[in-house]
Parts: sequence; structure tokens; C-alpha cells
Amino acid sequence: MSKSIFYHAGCPVCISAEHDIVNLIGNDNVEILNIGEVTDRIQEAETAGVQSVPALLTPNGNVLHLNFGASMADVKG
Repeated sequence: MSKSIFYHAGCPVCISAEHDIVNLIGNDNVEILNIGEVTDRIQEAETAGVQSVPALLTPNGNVLHLNFGASMADVKG
């Protein structure tokens, strides 16, 4: 993986964190993924270790859980 993936669910906490992440690391260095809308990538996020969103998956495979917005169970509904 060459860039980070920012997983979120579209809530206000997630959107705020998205703006901060893009400002910090740059739009070219991160894929923004709203798993509330792109549900077929939820399993990918969970396999990577995402337990709640918003979360940032680094190119090294580390998951950085940010300000709590929603658990993965909440996202799956």
C-alpha cells in the first residue's frame, strides 16, 4: 500500500477528522473511504484492524483510531 486509507462513516465527527487528515498529510497521500456508503469494503477495514471510525490505516499497516465516531457494529447496522 502506497498511501494511507482514511475510513469513516459520514458522521460530523468523521467529516471533521477527514478535513484535518487531508490538511495534515495531503489529499494525494490518503484515500478517503466512507464505509457507510461503500459497505463492500467494511470487511477490508475490519481485516486491517479497524475497530471504530474514524480511523487511519497507514502504509505500514498501522491503524490509528481517531476521535470516536462509531463502532464497526454501528456502521454495519
